[in-house]
Amino acid sequence: MTAQKNKIWVWIGSILGILILILAFGAMFLSARWKPILTEKIKAGVYNGSHHLYRIDFKSINLNVITGSMALRDVTLTPDTAVFDSLKKKQLAPAHIFELKLKKLQISRVGILTAYFKKRIEVNEILLQKPSINMYFNKVTKKTDSIKDEKSLYEQLSKNFESVHIKSIKIVDADFDYINKTTSKKTKNSIKHLDINVNDFLLDSLSGNDTTRFYYTKDVTFQIAGYKSVTKDKMYNMKVDTVKGSTSSKKITVKGFQLIPLYNELTFARKYKIQKDRYNLSFDQVEFNGVDFIGLNTDQKLYAKSLKIGPANVEVFMSRESPPPPGFDKGQNYPHMALKRLNIPVLIDTVKLKNIDVKYAEFNPASKKTGSVNFKALNGNIFNVTNDSLQLIKKNHALADLNTLLMGTGKLNVNIDFNLTDNNGAFTYSGSLGKFDMKNLNPLSKALGLVEIESGNIQHIDFKANGNLRSAAGKINMLYTNLKVKLLSDNIDGEGTKKKGVLSFLANTILVKDENPQKGETPRTARMTNTRINSASFFNLMWKTVFVGIKDIVGVGIVPEKDPVKQQKVIAKKVREQKRADRKAARKARREKN
Repeated sequence: MTAQKNKIWVWIGSILGILILILAFGAMFLSARWKPILTEKIKAGVYNGSHHLYRIDFKSINLNVITGSMALRDVTLTPDTAVFDSLKKKQLAPAHIFELKLKKLQISRVGILTAYFKKRIEVNEILLQKPSINMYFNKVTKKTDSIKDEKSLYEQLSKNFESVHIKSIKIVDADFDYINKTTSKKTKNSIKHLDINVNDFLLDSLSGNDTTRFYYTKDVTFQIAGYKSVTKDKMYNMKVDTVKGSTSSKKITVKGFQLIPLYNELTFARKYKIQKDRYNLSFDQVEFNGVDFIGLNTDQKLYAKSLKIGPANVEVFMSRESPPPPGFDKGQNYPHMALKRLNIPVLIDTVKLKNIDVKYAEFNPASKKTGSVNFKALNGNIFNVTNDSLQLIKKNHALADLNTLLMGTGKLNVNIDFNLTDNNGAFTYSGSLGKFDMKNLNPLSKALGLVEIESGNIQHIDFKANGNLRSAAGKINMLYTNLKVKLLSDNIDGEGTKKKGVLSFLANTILVKDENPQKGETPRTARMTNTRINSASFFNLMWKTVFVGIKDIVGVGIVPEKDPVKQQKVIAKKVREQKRADRKAARKARREKN
């Protein structure tokens, strides 16, 4: 009985073996027969389906009929520039064209019989490993009377297939170059290690009108991880932990962005012959929400519902050892003036700032010290950030509502109204400061103002001003008690910053009013006016205008300020003399050593 069972199993196994061999040889035969057919169909499909714009080529094609898998090796996709130029003249050209090279394109679980008999293409996955992709952006226009007449992608393929469904398309570890050919000078941006996932691509009679799909897909996600580079000027390291985006969630998220200077503050500044701001930036997260990916892709328009920034740390340093750039006006870098100069249209409904620490430091050669001011935990919103001409017709003001801690202790609220269409950079600003110990300003006032605050307590400040590219003027109220100051000498000649005893005494007893209001008097207010020099920034104009008003209220408004341009020339002369003396001393030391 057992021997008979074994014979049955041997017989069944033999039949199965023969069937497997028949299937294997059949698959080999079909593969060999279909390879040239598929090769021709793929090349013809790409060429004809792209209006003759693209040609695809590959070294070999491997087909497994049983598993429904296919692999193309040494693949290239090349656009025909002559065809593109012809389509552009006819106003039928796409905004983007591509070049692609890769070693292997893997297609898994293709329904070959379904495609052959039912005219439906079903694919589980298409995988592109480590491709090299060049993407060119060209500004093109479409004929308004021909857009509706142009055949859709489905209409072009419906002669051969009823539908195309691909569950997943994966591009892994791509080298991606984005070339903008619309600017006067062609610009190129390169990205390494880019991953893209296309989920649920469906092309049929209904998918073209499905508003939940982005170019026939349910979702396109992308990610860049571990990006590192040195900036073109070799002065910074740039790092990004991750950049992620999704068309279904309409979101782009940047995590761990850092711009790290390669030199310390003064070494960095002395690399240049002119004044140059040094930035040290660290952003934990930057997030765009409600992104219009179609507009971004076709027209290079950045439209988003919101932009969230923070937590973050921003440090800016500048040395006044060197002269400002000749002929350069920092007024062109006012926030709303810089927004005008962006190469792409931008419309962001709300910019949300959360927990941002800001520090501005400046080296003063007159004191040979660095002064600094910081704003801790900056929070707030900026509304209607745009340079889009159509939006500006509807609403041409951006409004900022910000709050922070001055020097980490004083509650400061600032509101700024930017006129986005005024050629003279018009804006208004107002604000208030709560209780504040004025001694906290010594890190700024001692190094940059040559004034040491011995005591002083602010109860309240409120101010309002109108400004533009050249000046600002307004009104300020300031209530305070127990103000005493020391006046300091400069250190240009290397003698060391020291107290001006007699002048400090005279200032405190004659000029400085130690409180506001004084007993029996009404509170003093002041008009404040200030004219900006070309080397001064937007925020310099804001705080210096307020400072002019504060000086008037405390009683030292009659003391004339040194002309900043003349003072810069004196400082620059002293710095040059000091450098010559240092070189002379170094040469003398070398001679004595030899």
